[in-house]
Formats: sequence, C-alpha cells, structure tokens
Amino acid sequence: MLGTAGFPLTHQELLDLIAEGEGPGIEFQRSLGRDFGRELCAFANGDGGTVLLGVSKSGEVVGVGNHRRTRVKVLTVARSSDPPIVVEIESVGEVMCVTVPAQKYKPYSIGWRAFVREGRGSRRLTNAEIKDLYYAVGRAHFDKEPCEAFSMDAHLKADVWERFIGRARIPEAMHAILALRNLGLVDTEDRMTYAGAWLLAHDIRQFTDSAYVSCALYRGTEEAGSLERRDFHGSLPEIADEALAWVLHRINVQFPIWGEDAEGRPELPGEALREAFANAIAHRDYRSRNHVRVHVFKDRVEITSPGSLPEGMNEADLGTKSVPRNPLLYGMLARMGLVGGIGSGIRRMKSLCREYGVEEPRIEVSGSKVTTSFRRPPAIQLQPSTIDDDEFADIQDSLFAVQDIEAGGPEGPVDEGNNTRERAAPYRYHTGLIQVWERKTTVQVRELVRVLDRERSRVQILEALGLRNRSNLVVNYLRPALDAGLVEMTIPDKPTSGRQKYRLTPMGLELRGGAGGGRRRRAAPARHAGASVSHGAG
Repeated sequence: MLGTAGFPLTHQELLDLIAEGEGPGIEFQRSLGRDFGRELCAFANGDGGTVLLGVSKSGEVVGVGNHRRTRVKVLTVARSSDPPIVVEIESVGEVMCVTVPAQKYKPYSIGWRAFVREGRGSRRLTNAEIKDLYYAVGRAHFDKEPCEAFSMDAHLKADVWERFIGRARIPEAMHAILALRNLGLVDTEDRMTYAGAWLLAHDIRQFTDSAYVSCALYRGTEEAGSLERRDFHGSLPEIADEALAWVLHRINVQFPIWGEDAEGRPELPGEALREAFANAIAHRDYRSRNHVRVHVFKDRVEITSPGSLPEGMNEADLGTKSVPRNPLLYGMLARMGLVGGIGSGIRRMKSLCREYGVEEPRIEVSGSKVTTSFRRPPAIQLQPSTIDDDEFADIQDSLFAVQDIEAGGPEGPVDEGNNTRERAAPYRYHTGLIQVWERKTTVQVRELVRVLDRERSRVQILEALGLRNRSNLVVNYLRPALDAGLVEMTIPDKPTSGRQKYRLTPMGLELRGGAGGGRRRRAAPARHAGASVSHGAG
C-alpha cells in the first residue's frame, strides 16, 4: 500500500489510517487467523483493499512477531484461492500491510466458497451472485447461452429468415441449421442461443421480455406531457431500423429555399443516430429487466441502454476501448453492417456530427445505464417579409393543389422559351413554403386549414377531421401547422388549458382563401434568401 506521495507508508500515515477505523477497504486483524483468507477473497471480488495484520479490532497496535514467517503464510493463503489472488506485502514497524489490488479474474473463491466485502465485514456470495460476477467480468456471456424458449419449428419464420440471410450474406441454398452452426448461433446440441433468438425473433419479447425498444416524444425538455409513445419488438435488426425511422420522422427537417432539392435534411445525422441505436442494442445488459429507451425532447434526443460499463472499462475509455458484453451478438451485427469495428462506434458518431455541423453527442454513465444524448439545433422559423401579390396568389393555388407534380398533376403555366423552369415553378418559390408543405405535410396541414373555419377545440377538430387519435392530431396536424405559423392558440400562455382552442393566423387565412380559387391581396409572409424552413416535433 502506497502513501500519499506514492511511496511506501510512513509510520505516521499508518497511524492515521488506523485512526480512521475499519471500512469497505480496510480490515484489522490481530494475527493471521482462519478468517484471513475470507477477507482476501472478499477484497479480490470487489475493488480491492488492505488487511492490517498486528492491529486489534479496537485499533490497538499489537504487532506481528515474525514478519518473514508471516509473509510466507500470507502468500500460501493467497495462492490457495481459485484463481490465485495477487497481493502486495509491506512491513511498517510492527504492522504488516497486505494489500489486494483490483483483480482481473473474478470471481475468486477459497475453500469452494466466494465472499464479498460489505461495510466493515464480508459475506458469502450466493450462486446467483457468483453467476452475475462471471457475466460482469466477461468470463461468461449471456448471448451465448441456449435460449430454451426458442423452438426451431415454431419460431423460425420463413420471412424473418429470408431477411436475415440477405443481411448476413448467407447463401440461399445453405441449410438453416448448417448456417446457424457455422455462425455459432446454435450450441453443440443445436439449441438456439439468445443471440440467435434476438436476431431471428418475430417478437423478441417471447424470449427476453425486456429486449424491446421503447420510444417517446415529449412536448418540452422533461419527461412530462408525452405526445406519442411507441414500442418496437420484432427482431433486433428490425427494431434498429424501425426505431431510427420513427425518430427521423419526429425531428425537424430543414428545406433549402433556393434550388430544387425538396427532400430536406434532418437536423441530426441519420448515420450517427443509427450508430447510437446499434451500440445501445449491441452492448446492453440483456439480463436487466429494463429496456432500451429513446426519448425525443424539444432540445435533444436521448438513447438510454440498461447496464453499466463492463468490468475493466470506465468513462475515460469510451471511444478508445471496447469490451463487448455480448460478443456473439456484436459479431453478427457487424457482419450485418449495423455496427462498425470494435471501439470505433463513439468516434464515428462524433465524427459524423462534426461533419454535419452539429454538436457531438454526450455519453453519460450513471449507475446501471449508459445514455447517449444528441443536442437538437434550434429550428429556423420563417420571418415576416413582403413579396408581390401575384406571387403570393400563386403560392395559395400551389399549396392547396392536391396533385403532386411528380404524379402527373397540374404543372402550372408552360413557357415554351423556358419550359423546365416554369413547369417546376410551384416547387421553387423563394419562400420555400411550397417545398415544405407540398412534399412533407401537405395532406394533414391542408386538411387542418380547411376545417378551421372558426375557433375550434381539439375535440371539435378531431370530429371535423374524422380522427380518433389525439396524439396523431397533435404530432401530424397541429404541431407542424403551429410551427409554420399557419395556426395559433387562443390561449398561448396556457397550452394545456382545458379551454384551449385553435384558429388560423392571418397567413393561414390568406392561404385558406386560395383553396376556393379566390385571390385575396395582402402583404405576404416569408422570404429570406439562403435560409431554411423546419418542421417536426418540438
């Protein structure tokens, strides 16, 4: 045991240590008795500790008679452990300090029993705790164990297998059992492993009830006022794809005002989010009763995976070191292209975010969970401006045209001298409004604007639209219309008021006027060159 300056303990430092008394990392023993091996074992199964030989339980220094002989006995006891315990021995005056550093090969047992330190003493580990310790240090892996609930006849569905062999690059002609053996997804008795069950599940909850992914969309920055919830519970590859698609459809999409690209750009890089999903699924603790949680807040997207860091890793190692908790599953996900090389996931996420022009994700380890948080950039809102009345009238007609130009609908006036430009005109007005609503939320927002002929409550709007789901109304109708400035609340300071109603803004009224073919003239909103328009939750 080293002193404060990194050198062997001085006599005064030993006295100070004794004065502090016994604790989780310090044990006093008058002599080398029968409990000595128990305490070494307990420290070895924890974070280490020190036994002070020659000190009574009351803290009185009684000393050790023959240090050389005692040293030999200490080493004999340490070597009798299974596996042997590494110890450091130091004599400070009459006291012998036996230090057990943090050990690599847990669990340790002595006399066929394993112990762990608790407070000022130690206790025997149960069989279940010993098994947990094997998993925690990576000497056993849950994903490689046979999944007794999986039946090859009942659960290996043809459609799931077909998708699996395509992604895992398995020849179609190869027999399923032979392929599974080659991949290590069945054990020596051809029983499906948990890794195989998770990859080939029609409903993953049949085999591990907490293996699904739960997603939630929130109104603000806290876990309150959820707008929508969705659970995904197919096979792991399907869960990763579907949860990512769910998030991408609920964050903002920015549309360029200049140019013809109407596809939009998600505010966060999809590939970085995909990497975060894959890491959460690949490295989570599947023995935990908790599931992977995805929360979309107004200011961030959080992906929380159950299970602390594996033994031998700390937060400083993130991005530079990887200890797969589920090596069989991780290897298969890598084969299927869902994760990159070991240890590269976090570096890749950060690099993708830097290249995309957004903040790098934050990785936080807290207790028995790891959370990856992506900061959402603020949405760019349209600013009031003025365009000429004829241009605004054309916007009205284009906004409420049900047909899409790509589907062969109305294409606007054709100028033979500039055919291409004029046919595409409704999609390239400088305001960008058409690009947003015609290509992304036109149907829902158009319908909402049509029925808002007066102030209406949510219940009245649901009835007018023929909808039943309040979350659908909020997410797909009200929220985009509010964000675009087409609809406003009658009580904006109290958005959750029971007396809350919704009405069209002046811009919404103008655009609604275009649905009937009338061309009302006014100062129109929205033109600022080179900016972008956003829509989505939050």
